[in-house]
Amino acid sequence: MSLKHIPVNFSDRRRRAIDRFTRRLVTSCGIAILLLMLLLFFWLIWVVLPLFAAPGVHPQAAQRLWDSEPALIVGNQGDRGWRIGQDGAARFIPLNGQPAETPLMLRPAPQQAVSSADQRTLLLNAQGALTLLQPVDGAWRYPLGDTPLRLPDGAIKAMALAALNETKWRVSVLTDAGLRVLTLAPQQAPRIIELPQAHADHLLLSPQGDLLYASEGNVLRVWQLDDDRATLRETVTLAQTPRSLHLLAGGRSLLIQDGRGVTQWFAIAGAEGPRLHEIRTFAGSSPTADIVTETQRRVFATLEPGGALKLFASKQPGPVLQRQLAPGIESAAFSPRGDALLLERAGSWQVLRLDNPWPDVSWRSFWQKIWYENYPAPDWVWQSTNAADSYQAKFSFMPMVTGTLKAAALSLLFATPLALAAAMYTAWFMAPGLRRWVKPAIEMMGALPSVVIGLIAGLWLAPHISQALLGVLLLPLTLAATLLICGALSRHLPPRWRQPGREVMLLLPLLLIVTLATLIIPTFLMRDAAEWLPHYEQRNLLVAGLAMGFALVPLIFTLSEDALFSVPAALGQGSLALGATPWQTLTRVVLPGASAGIFAALMIGFGRAVGETMIVLMATGNTPQSQGGLFSGLRALSANIAIEMPEAAAGSAHYRILFLSALMLLVFTLIINTLAELIRQRLRQRYSQHEGQA
Repeated sequence: MSLKHIPVNFSDRRRRAIDRFTRRLVTSCGIAILLLMLLLFFWLIWVVLPLFAAPGVHPQAAQRLWDSEPALIVGNQGDRGWRIGQDGAARFIPLNGQPAETPLMLRPAPQQAVSSADQRTLLLNAQGALTLLQPVDGAWRYPLGDTPLRLPDGAIKAMALAALNETKWRVSVLTDAGLRVLTLAPQQAPRIIELPQAHADHLLLSPQGDLLYASEGNVLRVWQLDDDRATLRETVTLAQTPRSLHLLAGGRSLLIQDGRGVTQWFAIAGAEGPRLHEIRTFAGSSPTADIVTETQRRVFATLEPGGALKLFASKQPGPVLQRQLAPGIESAAFSPRGDALLLERAGSWQVLRLDNPWPDVSWRSFWQKIWYENYPAPDWVWQSTNAADSYQAKFSFMPMVTGTLKAAALSLLFATPLALAAAMYTAWFMAPGLRRWVKPAIEMMGALPSVVIGLIAGLWLAPHISQALLGVLLLPLTLAATLLICGALSRHLPPRWRQPGREVMLLLPLLLIVTLATLIIPTFLMRDAAEWLPHYEQRNLLVAGLAMGFALVPLIFTLSEDALFSVPAALGQGSLALGATPWQTLTRVVLPGASAGIFAALMIGFGRAVGETMIVLMATGNTPQSQGGLFSGLRALSANIAIEMPEAAAGSAHYRILFLSALMLLVFTLIINTLAELIRQRLRQRYSQHEGQA
């Protein structure tokens, strides 16, 4: 039977059905992936957006007071408020409109009252007799007993209070006899320190009780205190006479209100010890408004006589919130969490619900230098946690962004020459038999988990680089010189050794010997890098760059070698036939034709380096710093997320800022890939036209 009579069973209908099913399946999977990426993108935005929501105020209905006398001092405990009237009535009042409780009548009625920084203890002055009083869970408590402490020095002109602990307090009083500091504790006689200052307009004790601020005219004196003595730490001459002094939460920032408005001061260490410096003047702050500070956050409010409310945060240059309220506000107090402000007007209370969960967070604070408390100058700082309760978190992206870019750039600088040179040699000069072994071997390197590479880099590579740093720095020069010398001498080899593939057998042992000599010989001259480099850190940018570069070599090599090998063979053969050397053919014909694929390989490698986590986590020391060179530690964005996300409280500013950094990585990768694709398409179009014309 001839071949033309053999029946062929072929169904066009079945083939078309399979093609339609396959096409629809692939399309559906592609659309599902795009939808998943969009869902991830919008979910990240949904988590991050509350960080930049504008603060809000929600006034509650006013409630009538049971006391007609003006308040001497007012407090806010969240669910209830308390007040001490000028008639001596100390009363708790629920803030939900329920009837007030029976007042405690203080006799004699106090003329002055101040509170500690946490508002848990009050110091009352009644005709020169001092009493400590605590509003605790709806009841009044006398921690030192209800017997007043009488001072024989006459009327008390000014006083201040600090709670050292649960059973110890420090009091500063100014009388006709001068300025005194008393340390009080139950069942102990007061310890009294007399200060050589006869007058003071304002007194203020730090929350820890270790500093006393006393202003007299435009002169501010700062006293260092302990139980037995007081030392004058410094004297500051102010530009204007202050109207009031206040401390922000933590006690490190001093607010001075004068004719210019409200200025922030804090101590900076110098040759003579810590000294106060004026840091900033809050824009829009009033020289005449009353100031109310929060107890747990560095936030304060100013209340104008006409009812203008402004809310300030220590890291913001101006008010974060402004509202016009009804006039007549006589007293105000923040709730412990800062989510409510209690206002007292004549005969009534009103609660303002504040929606201001993250007053220190702004887009500016992520990227600009901020002058943090006790720092010598403005700086980019990332320090999200601390053991102190009053710690102010510092969230600047600059240390992580610069660390990410430095590590990615150095790793690409290390990997690109090696990977491209290996790809060019493998695709163009290597014997086909040897290529079948070398290419899979290099590609197998890409299967190494990054956590393994990071572990080797952190535990093995970093100590060895520290011991042979000079040799590591000289190694690129010695290897390049060896290759150039070998290239010049290769023409003198016998013809049988100049065949493709033979030169590798001679070159590899020689390069190995040169490498060992370069690493070992300088070790005897300079044993450890830390001995001759004072700022050398064992886990640093160099270690991370080498480790990440090793991880990038297989990726860039594979994509570049495929791009070179996919250039039509006819182009290279035509160039050789016209008399060009193999090197001229590679550089002038093959490389331009493969430039689009090579560029794509480099961009994919850069994206991999930017998103790398485990290598930079283990090999860099994880030091979030924006400065530092080749031998300093760093921290990348991806590593920062891996380190701190398990410790971040869900819904907190720290938690949302970490998600913001993840969103930044996603957007950055998207931009890089988009630009890479556009440039790759242009290169492909350009050189495809050249090939068509050729």
